[in-house]
Amino acid sequence: MPRPHGFAYTATAAGTVHITHHDKPATTLNGPRAARFLEEVTAGDPQLVMARWTGNYKRGNERTARDHPRNRR
Repeated sequence: MPRPHGFAYTATAAGTVHITHHDKPATTLNGPRAARFLEEVTAGDPQLVMARWTGNYKRGNERTARDHPRNRR
């Protein structure tokens, strides 16, 4: 499974975090969620953390679903 890439974030002085994916807005975090995100992004792999927080990551079941008889066309 390829590693996530293309994510970036900006934190404002007001405590808001804006996460983008390939320069397109992905999500905005405010308050305690933004603070928790900032703690997590500094402790781990930033690309993986941002992918998880935005919900834009592979779950590992795409190949299984593609090969299911219902999805073959």
